[in-house]
Amino acid sequence: MTASNAAAACAPAWSSTAVYVKDNQASQNNHNYTAKWWTQNESPATHSGQWDVWIDNGACGGTTDPTTPPPSDPPPGGTKMAAAPYLFPGWGNPPAPSTVVNATGIKSFTMAFVLANGCNPAWDGESGLTGGVHESYISAMKAAGATVVPSIGGWQGNKLGPNCPTPDALAGAYQKVINTFGLKAIDIDIENTDEFENTVVQDRILDALKIIKANNPSVKTILTFGTSTTGPTYYGTRLVQQAKAKNAGIDIFTQMPFDFGGGADMYAATVGASEGLKNLLKTTFGYSDAQAYAHMGISGMNGLSDQQEVTSPDTWTRIRDYAKSKGLARFSFWGVNRDRGCPGGGVVSNCSGIAQSDWEFTRISAGF
Repeated sequence: MTASNAAAACAPAWSSTAVYVKDNQASQNNHNYTAKWWTQNESPATHSGQWDVWIDNGACGGTTDPTTPPPSDPPPGGTKMAAAPYLFPGWGNPPAPSTVVNATGIKSFTMAFVLANGCNPAWDGESGLTGGVHESYISAMKAAGATVVPSIGGWQGNKLGPNCPTPDALAGAYQKVINTFGLKAIDIDIENTDEFENTVVQDRILDALKIIKANNPSVKTILTFGTSTTGPTYYGTRLVQQAKAKNAGIDIFTQMPFDFGGGADMYAATVGASEGLKNLLKTTFGYSDAQAYAHMGISGMNGLSDQQEVTSPDTWTRIRDYAKSKGLARFSFWGVNRDRGCPGGGVVSNCSGIAQSDWEFTRISAGF
């Protein structure tokens, strides 16, 4: 009877600096806990409610069970980032970063877009990287306590990929952006026929990012691209496979699950696209499910998309919970400027086209 009533052995003590992924175990205050998804510095004792990251497995005592696996290191290059919705200065009635940060708790923004002046990086509508509205907004973001991830490329405009003639030249342009703003991550938004559907430029971008990773091993490299409802298209598949073939060291592959038409159920379409990418990453890189998810991101479009697809706040909450439960590395949407209600307003730059409260999608995203 004494043996049967003995408490389970305690798992290794929880550490605030350790990274835990799904099914990892830890103990705190003589209780064992199991992680539901990726976590770091979230105390099990205070994060084990119904919707929290830890499962409370009950009391424990005695010595550590040697069969309990230690916390896993995050898969190389796949470390989770704070949610970072796009904010674009200069148009779409851009809000003050402090207003959004204070109202939502968001910790990071993606800044759109770095384009090209020849083979030199320049913010859209500006002659360079400094001295304009974009630099002012970056300073305001940092002052509000948020980090910044500049996004290079996008759907339209004169882009670096086609304008820089060699991988070395393109890497040099990327390096200027990194150095100017002291970046920890760089997002290459590869779209349209001039970059995404141009195999020469695709390869040039991958070769340039390989150079960036070699010279800046701590800087995360992110590729953002379109998708179908079932996963990467031909060009998306090629991009992933070429990243492997070239050993480009891409940290995060982020799909944009919108504007694919026929997306009446945007949650199902987003999950379908993401699961398709997961399967491609598994077969291409030999990843486990957890490793594949940890190299993935979602970048949605709040409210009404260009193709009249509707993502409501409720749908976006479900998408966030999916991304969080699977341990995805990146979560974003286009964009903060549109994160204001205007039911019936159509697809415009300064509101979502649907009924919502101000900054509702940003607030939801902050929970990632």
